Amino acid sequence: MTRTGAAMVDLMEHFPRVGRVVWIGVRSKRRGTVLELPEVRALVGAGLHGDHYGSAGGSRGITLIQYEHLAVIGSLLGEPPLEPARLRRNLAISGINLTALKGRCFTVGEVLLEGSGLCHPCARMEEALGPGGYNAMRGHGGLNARVLQGGLIRLGDALRAVAATVD
Repeated sequence: MTRTGAAMVDLMEHFPRVGRVVWIGVRSKRRGTVLELPEVRALVGAGLHGDHYGSAGGSRGITLIQYEHLAVIGSLLGEPPLEPARLRRNLAISGINLTALKGRCFTVGEVLLEGSGLCHPCARMEEALGPGGYNAMRGHGGLNARVLQGGLIRLGDALRAVAATVD
């Protein structure tokens, strides 16, 4: 590995602070109402208990949105910061760059997750946010995660990146 490559790997390991869960929500069915919760159980190989993705498995078991982006999306729409439920994600996380967690493991409280990909907006954002909602969300959709170790996620829980192993 080159000196530059080693430096980049090292840079990607350091986060300036720990993230925090500031909002939790689930939907029992695809177009259902979002239920805001103080805590939720994450299920291995599935998602969140009570969420319509909770039994589907796959890479989209849990969706996370960057809390700081709620103000950005609202501003792009000409509105105040958005309520997390409008964006139909499961967790709003403050204090850590979620995009930096794509492809790596991290913990939220007692739960171990893997950032499986970016959570791009869909046409549903036009319905939820109005005309231009899709474009306002582009680049701000958050992260999909797979549950590797289940347990409870609570409001205020820390989100910490797990050190990557280098071969």
